[in-house]
Amino acid sequence: MQIVIVALLAWCGAALGAPVSALDSDGRRVTLPSPAQRIVSLAPHVTELLFAAGAGAQVVAVSEYSDYPPEVKRLPRIASSASIDVEQLLALRPDLVVAWRLEATSRSLERIASLGLPVFYSEPRRLAQIPAAIEALGELAGSGATAQAAAAALRSEIARLRAAYLGRPAISVYYQIADRPLMTLNGEHLVSDAIALCGGRNVFAGAPLIASVIGVEAVLAADPEAIVAARVDPADTAWQAAWLRFAGLRAVRDGNLFTLDANQMHRHGPRAIAGTARLCTLLDEARGRAGLKAASPR
Repeated sequence: MQIVIVALLAWCGAALGAPVSALDSDGRRVTLPSPAQRIVSLAPHVTELLFAAGAGAQVVAVSEYSDYPPEVKRLPRIASSASIDVEQLLALRPDLVVAWRLEATSRSLERIASLGLPVFYSEPRRLAQIPAAIEALGELAGSGATAQAAAAALRSEIARLRAAYLGRPAISVYYQIADRPLMTLNGEHLVSDAIALCGGRNVFAGAPLIASVIGVEAVLAADPEAIVAARVDPADTAWQAAWLRFAGLRAVRDGNLFTLDANQMHRHGPRAIAGTARLCTLLDEARGRAGLKAASPR
């Protein structure tokens, strides 16, 4: 028995010390000498991905607005979209930093990398990349089995939605992320992929920037069949008043003004897939009101 225990301990020690690696969103291979035990998350969606991957216990600090799952609220916040407290980060002695590329924090991230800390970049642009990101982070954190199970469940839900809405009549959609000024998302953003999966067409897919400022006139010219606004409070419908002035706009005429949870849809994590399911339901309602022939989801 003693020999068996010694052998098991030796195996566990070897497993803990085995190198791990994964590709990040930039296509860079990040390799660690052993699974990460102290991880810093520098974006809210990264925090959600790490917890989904089974690595929540290893997260030692997060960024501003990381509020899901609820247990992250006890963790120190050392970054925002505008800055990173590099000294505080270094004091935490992380063995992995997971970040989102932003121009405002690029110099800080370069400094962190120059000091020898592994930096993994995460920015899924398509729904299918979310499960892959979870698997990659699970590999680096040594929680591969949990990550693979979570990824499989999400892939199954994406496949279900794709099958349910495949072949539905296309419906034109204006997706609004801000109203002062008016802003939308182009075809490069994850949300545009979600719209397409639901059988929608993002009327501003060709906008020059991922998050682009547009004018009221541009929306009126596009005359979308549905307008979807992302709000922190999904019960907030105050934004609709600005569009209700235009009775001739198809989305207004047919009553197709919808609100989605911004935190679900805009964080490139597992909850975006649940948000997509909600979006698909709303767009199917819009088809009915717009007089488009649509069968019930399978």
